[in-house]
Amino acid sequence: MRFSADGAGGVCLGARAHRGPLVVQRPFYPEGRDLPHLYLLHPPGGLVGGDQLRVEVVVDANVRALVTTPAATKVYRTRGPTASQTQRLVVSAGAALEWLPQETILHDGCAVDLTTDVKLAAGARFIGVDILCFGLPARGETFLTGRCRQRLELWRDDHGGEAGARPVVIERGRFDAGEAVHVAPWGLGGSRVHALIVASPAPPPADLATLLPQMREVAARVPSQERAGVTVVADGDALVGRYVGASTERARRFVQEIWTLLRPSLMRRPAVPPRIWAT
Repeated sequence: MRFSADGAGGVCLGARAHRGPLVVQRPFYPEGRDLPHLYLLHPPGGLVGGDQLRVEVVVDANVRALVTTPAATKVYRTRGPTASQTQRLVVSAGAALEWLPQETILHDGCAVDLTTDVKLAAGARFIGVDILCFGLPARGETFLTGRCRQRLELWRDDHGGEAGARPVVIERGRFDAGEAVHVAPWGLGGSRVHALIVASPAPPPADLATLLPQMREVAARVPSQERAGVTVVADGDALVGRYVGASTERARRFVQEIWTLLRPSLMRRPAVPPRIWAT
């Protein structure tokens, strides 16, 4: 899908194509014609072994868009084949993208590769979220078998290809069931939910002086047995927030509160949650 200027001061879905059941609805405009909210739909409700989903989002120069999902993505038990979900997000010069999908639930016995590649041109702005839930803690479902390989990479090219793109955030997770990463202090430490929010660039220093203490207050409110934090990396090219705990509800609340604080500074407009979040 491609977001483009409509020639009348607004932004439209300039191109859209799909094969299979992965589709998008028409854009909504709760904030005005210059910022579409779009819902990415997968009617089957989840991935099974061998499924391959590929999403490509292009935001044209100097336009902005917000993409979310109406519900969690589920990855079901497999008899052997690996499922995959690949997301390629391209944000052109001066454009802005908010990529705010709901969580991915990894059922016991699943096998999946999850890849998100973000390419930012000069002056592009981005906020993205990635939440993983291993099993269904509320139902007592564990993650005793299966595997998940997660990769999120954010690259910035401020010189139009002359000097080449440079990495800003590289996040790779190898979450095989039974491995130390699930229980070790350097990994999930026994937690079942991992949430990540990434913004690039970080807000300007004048705003960070106020925002960073506020975001760290949000992180400090998680229960004592859980962990959360916010930091600025890559000399201010990115801000990263992370939650590791036991609750998808608290993970969603954490990233949404961080987004609410970030958005006015980075995206230059007040935080207006997508309507689908309230359903």
